[in-house]
Amino acid sequence: MPDNTAILIRQATITDVETIARYNTAMALETEGVSLDQHRIKQGVHAVITDSSKGFYAVADIESRVIGQMMVTFEWSDWRNGIFWWIQSVYVIPQYRQLSVLTKLHEHVRSQARKNPSVCGLRLYVEEDNKIAQKAYKSLNMMESTYKIYENDFVIKRS
Repeated sequence: MPDNTAILIRQATITDVETIARYNTAMALETEGVSLDQHRIKQGVHAVITDSSKGFYAVADIESRVIGQMMVTFEWSDWRNGIFWWIQSVYVIPQYRQLSVLTKLHEHVRSQARKNPSVCGLRLYVEEDNKIAQKAYKSLNMMESTYKIYENDFVIKRS
């Protein structure tokens, strides 16, 4: 893959649902060993793309092929009187991971967030054993938070 290949970052559209769902499935299996229900994940991706109150996907294209993605969802912070944009569902096709696709996606989302006066920051969570992702996020000048995430997951059961 030549380094001069143009990478276009754009907002996902309804035509990207199948690809994003496939990438979400690959990411869940690769990073957490979790198999996602294909019908449910397609519905979930479709819901975000068709309802902007849920969030949005930024995708990276090379020659009209989606090679990476990043979803953003929203959390209100009363402490800051603003909205955190949560970065989720990040995936880059393995053969494109050395082309700074994650950096380009992050720069795009960060730039959009900084232009929006209601956005007070970016956050993300990463699986605790995913050291590669943690290193990548640190390289983007994201700092580890003092918070831990707790959940009651009613859909995905873990052993």
